[in-house]
Amino acid sequence: MNPALRNSAAHLFVHSLAALQPSDDDAHHLFRVLRLRDGEVVTVSDGQGAWCATRVVAGALQQESDVVQEPALPALTIASAIPKGDRAEWMVQKLTELGVSEIVLLHCARSVVRWEGERGARQLQRMLRVAREAAMQSRRVWLPAISGAVSLQSMSADPHAVVAEPSGLPVRELALRPSTVIIGPEGGFSADELPREARCVSFGDTVLRVETAALFAAVAFLI
Repeated sequence: MNPALRNSAAHLFVHSLAALQPSDDDAHHLFRVLRLRDGEVVTVSDGQGAWCATRVVAGALQQESDVVQEPALPALTIASAIPKGDRAEWMVQKLTELGVSEIVLLHCARSVVRWEGERGARQLQRMLRVAREAAMQSRRVWLPAISGAVSLQSMSADPHAVVAEPSGLPVRELALRPSTVIIGPEGGFSADELPREARCVSFGDTVLRVETAALFAAVAFLI
């Protein structure tokens, strides 16, 4: 990571680096919560890999460096059944911090939690906010894509996907790093849910919570 990103007093996202004015919520966080003062450095990104350093001057942000375009992160999609309660928020937060490029929320045959209709739309917006805040905290300059909830069938057709299943190959025996990892609910997949040609990978001998398996996949295939 560029030291300017790591050492900045704060990091935030804007729609365009041509307009460095923070949103009202971000301005409140910078100047009321963090209480930044004149001279402190804030890095600003468009969420698509471009960023620059700014300095606080009279309660505003003044560009101080050239715009830097960082290369894209290694592509890894975590497609996961939705955990119960606030564990979905925790999962999205931690996957964002680890550098996952895309998070897809799944409906599986044995899913306990389902996000549909207006409730689903509200939950998705909440996950987008959580990811944005986590990306600011972890100094990411690429925001993860978040979508769902979608059916398992829409993801399992990906030829580069692997499915977390106890009967699969151990992670260390996979010949190629997958681009997508599919995580089912804690009750597992139904007998006829997965396509016969699905590539399966085992995350060990214990039964993991959904969010634990998602983090395991991110660490195993990104770091």
